[in-house]
Amino acid sequence: MNQTEPTRGVSLLIGDPKKAIWTLSGPMVAAMMLMAAYNLVNAIWVAGLGPDALAAVGFVMPIYMVIVGLSNGLGAGVSSSISRKIGADDKAGADNAAMHALLITVIISSILTGALIYLLEPLLAAMGAGAATGLAVEYGRIVFAGSILIVFTNVAYAILRGEGDAKRTMYAMSAGSLINAVLDPLLIYYAGMGVSGAAWGTIISLILVSAVLIYWLRIKRDTYVSLSRRTFHPDRNVVWDILRVGLPASVEFLMYSIDGIIINSMLVHVSGTDAVAVYTAGWRIIALAIIPMIAIGTAEISVAGAAFGARRYGNLSVIHNYSTRLGLIIGGATAVFTWAFAPQITMIFTYTPQSAHLAATMVAFLHVMCLFYPFASPGIMSACLFQGTGRGGTSLIINMLRDLILMTLMSFLLGIVLGLGQEGIWWGIVFGNITGSIIGYSWARLYASRMRSAEVFWKHSIDA
Repeated sequence: MNQTEPTRGVSLLIGDPKKAIWTLSGPMVAAMMLMAAYNLVNAIWVAGLGPDALAAVGFVMPIYMVIVGLSNGLGAGVSSSISRKIGADDKAGADNAAMHALLITVIISSILTGALIYLLEPLLAAMGAGAATGLAVEYGRIVFAGSILIVFTNVAYAILRGEGDAKRTMYAMSAGSLINAVLDPLLIYYAGMGVSGAAWGTIISLILVSAVLIYWLRIKRDTYVSLSRRTFHPDRNVVWDILRVGLPASVEFLMYSIDGIIINSMLVHVSGTDAVAVYTAGWRIIALAIIPMIAIGTAEISVAGAAFGARRYGNLSVIHNYSTRLGLIIGGATAVFTWAFAPQITMIFTYTPQSAHLAATMVAFLHVMCLFYPFASPGIMSACLFQGTGRGGTSLIINMLRDLILMTLMSFLLGIVLGLGQEGIWWGIVFGNITGSIIGYSWARLYASRMRSAEVFWKHSIDA
């Protein structure tokens, strides 16, 4: 049966915002950490096939991450749109937004699949795949043939998050990672499929997860949002409502890649390829450490969207403050842990004789980056507040200012202009993050204050 009354997730979403942030972010942390662990395990299994296979997957990954970034960005737009409709008590609008999200999924996936399969080999050649090109094409064409599964699962997760159902999102994401982790060794080694086995493991796990998501949303129908052709009414305004958050969020993911390319080029200029190795390995640790903050920000999008839709603008300040404070606590604890155990963490990447000489530099890098963690929270939470309220362009400006402008500019000034080398680039990343996060936080505080004043004015107008 279709749900006409609020589900537990919807009740949570429109209830106490602090409780909603805390409750929704927990399952997301667990699911994202498990996915990160799977990515590490997957690399280990593929590495057993030899350096060519590992390189082949490595060359495909940047292209794959473009699809993931696009689908995650689209998902942010879907969650924001649906949660705002739910906050406004517009179930029909939420259902229609979900159906438009599926239509966008089909259109984008069709374009991506055709373009990537046709252009894959030239792209790999341009990236310098060389001897690994054949294996990379073998792996990539299988994965990219399933582009619709990649986009659909992320959009379906976003629909569930938009209605406050983080637990089912966690179940589906975790199940996909576990299935893939089990299938990889079976298909790669026991079935003798090699690198294509890793690709098929990904596709099969996505098919199974997609089937479960379709069952929940279309057949079982115990979710609040319904997927039905009867609820679909074509409306370009609904499409724009999703894309005005989804497109800027997708650009943000692409921007992170561009930022990494610029930082790498500066490191090569001042200290050679060893500096890139230290930065690349160390940044994997940072990416893992900020997962809890990203999960909190993901929950904040839905909770802020519901508050905005319900015109409870005063709650935006509460949501932003609580999310930021929670992220600061986690970031501070992570910084202390990283400082204390940096030598042990470094051993993960420097246990071989060939990489042992990087250990001292990597420890120094992690010590500097301890200041990155706490100040990541104000920037992340401020951008997510704007995404939740439908201001995707503002979120993009904040992230672009912090990551693409301030971090790279300060790295250039300290590392190259002032001649401080790779250490200067590290400190440039830290100072750029701090400055950008403070600007983003101040912008979000000003916005929340203005919206609180708008709520007071609106209530007085109704009373009059």
